[in-house]
Amino acid sequence: MEVITDKLKSISFDETENQRMISQMVRDFGNKEIRPNIMTWDESQEFPVQLFKKMGRLGLMGVLVPEEFGGAGFGYLEYITAIVELSRLDGSIGLSMAAHNSLCTNHILLFGSLEQKKKYLPKLSSGEFIGAWGLTEPNTGSDAGNMRTVAIKDGDHYIINGAKNFITHGKSGDAVVVIVRTGEVGDSHGMTAFLIDKGTPGFTAGKKENKLGMRASETAELIFSDCRVHKSQIIGKEGDGFVQALKVLDGGRISIAALSLGIALGAFDAALKYSQERHQFNQPISSFQGISFKLADMATKIEAAKLLTFRAGDLKNKGENVTRESAMAKLFASEVAVEVANDAVQIFGGYGYTKDFPVEKFYRDAKLCTIGEGTSEIQKLVISRTILK
Repeated sequence: MEVITDKLKSISFDETENQRMISQMVRDFGNKEIRPNIMTWDESQEFPVQLFKKMGRLGLMGVLVPEEFGGAGFGYLEYITAIVELSRLDGSIGLSMAAHNSLCTNHILLFGSLEQKKKYLPKLSSGEFIGAWGLTEPNTGSDAGNMRTVAIKDGDHYIINGAKNFITHGKSGDAVVVIVRTGEVGDSHGMTAFLIDKGTPGFTAGKKENKLGMRASETAELIFSDCRVHKSQIIGKEGDGFVQALKVLDGGRISIAALSLGIALGAFDAALKYSQERHQFNQPISSFQGISFKLADMATKIEAAKLLTFRAGDLKNKGENVTRESAMAKLFASEVAVEVANDAVQIFGGYGYTKDFPVEKFYRDAKLCTIGEGTSEIQKLVISRTILK
């Protein structure tokens, strides 16, 4: 407990000028480019690639990437702010932006060679390239140590065979970081990260998932059939892939916490507005204690999720270990997103169950936050292990 208290002392709760600038920029962009298309993209499950190229021109595709590699050069507080504002409008767009930044791009930024950074980061940061990241397999979700996708060394090359699934941008990704097994099953140092270009022979996209929510964020399989990759495409050293992935996921969990926070805020905004406009018994329904208390609970949970999320971001900026803090933020914020979205639908009543109002989409989108990048149960496992050390 003393460790947590000490870390809390280091946090500034003042919003920076950069954060205010990013919030306004994303809101203006979102109202023009995203809001009019939300339900069209959702119904058709269209991944709007051109939107992300426009986002690249705003610096949203390389938020954490230093300017020398073509990025915006911001830190985690600005990054969280951008995800929150995007997700407040459309969780699908927030999810894809987060996956591109925190998984593929961040993996290269953290562990790539100088040559790999110079080659890929400018294209990823500008939106010219869409990034994907592959760890999960059909039979190994959280049990990544038993992955079956294998790379066999063949001179200066590796031959990769296997498949990954539930991969964001699995079809549209131009650059993919994929973690495969190069050693024994279950060996945490028997997995290696490779950086593979779209169009590499033997590397194809498979089935695109038909999902409950986050439908404008593409999710698909990656299939490797005798895919020949040069050793220069290894990120870091052979055998370091799983250890790298765990560190990448620490930052990824902050992204999902921010995504959850944005969805919760979007649902709350809609419910609050509706409760003040909807009249029953000659008064707005917000005047009824049943509704006002529900709004109070929603607002309090959101504020707590916000504090946990920005606290994790602040510690990440300082270069501290955030395994516990990011897991706490992700666990709490994702569960809050589901609860707030559920309450928002309840406040809307029958209208909340229709696609004419926004809360049914927040309700559908929110659930993924408790599953992606480690389920709530896995977060509890991570947290309990850190506090029981």
